[in-house]
Amino acid sequence: MNSFTYALEQRNLEELRKYPKADLHNHFVLGGNRMFIYQKTRKKIEPLVNPLSSMDEMNQWSQKYIDQDFNSTAMRKFLIRATFEQAKEDGVTVLEIGEDVWGLNEFFNNDIDELVNAFTSAQKEVAPDIELRLQIGLSRHCPISYLEDCLSLFWGNKNFYSIDLYGDELAQPIENFKGIYRRAKKEGLRLKAHVGEWGTAKDVRTAVEELELDEVQHGIAAVSDESVIRFLADNKIRLNITPTSNILLGRVADMSMHPIGKLYRSGVDVTINSDDVLIFDSDVSKEYLRLYESQCLTAEELENIRKNGLKPIIV
Repeated sequence: MNSFTYALEQRNLEELRKYPKADLHNHFVLGGNRMFIYQKTRKKIEPLVNPLSSMDEMNQWSQKYIDQDFNSTAMRKFLIRATFEQAKEDGVTVLEIGEDVWGLNEFFNNDIDELVNAFTSAQKEVAPDIELRLQIGLSRHCPISYLEDCLSLFWGNKNFYSIDLYGDELAQPIENFKGIYRRAKKEGLRLKAHVGEWGTAKDVRTAVEELELDEVQHGIAAVSDESVIRFLADNKIRLNITPTSNILLGRVADMSMHPIGKLYRSGVDVTINSDDVLIFDSDVSKEYLRLYESQCLTAEELENIRKNGLKPIIV
């Protein structure tokens, strides 16, 4: 019997953590190891227990636990290290994280080498065996001209693996980002965006077509439209899904009915990820176990998803 599936069937979380996993949807500011942060700072960061009723409540949580205490260059670097500590403890061997473009000026003196070094040095010191996929982050609410100015310092730097767009899905039309994504494609970056967490199935397809996305962060709204499911499967568009986050943000009512089950069985390429460990108590091993315990996916299906997330991307 496969040991990972056996660990699931035994509901053995510590055993699950011993097996390699990918985390391809992780916001490092909220991705750190809770105990490590407490031991080093004596700051207790309490995760959510009940679903939120609005994004304002999530912002209030962030202001209480993160914004006041970690808004400096030294603490930003500390949070990067805490994320590698968390990934190492959880058996994550492929980790995709990065800084928002505005953070280059805010925390790294507009020095791209300093930013890259903050991630690569933490990786080498904490978890040298982890494959780091460094990401460029864009906030959807920012004006396009501002993002283009920030990105001018990132273009041409071969340390970056992917680009991701996140924030309020309704902030501005996805089409506004086409120019940025055309340039990112020329730079050889993997193209990703948050969509279909709050929006519709149509929004998912539109984003993929307009930005020529390789992967979608969330994308769970696609489950409501069979034609979009088929589109994603036929075009091999990966959805990097974060189940507990979807529950605690009120996007899915019950783990047993999480859309990942139908999407996976319909042939869509899905992965299982953490999103924000500190707020959702959602390390990757827990996500696998919760999906198994809820009977959303079988142990064998979860094992297939785990292995799939670890496969190298063939361009």
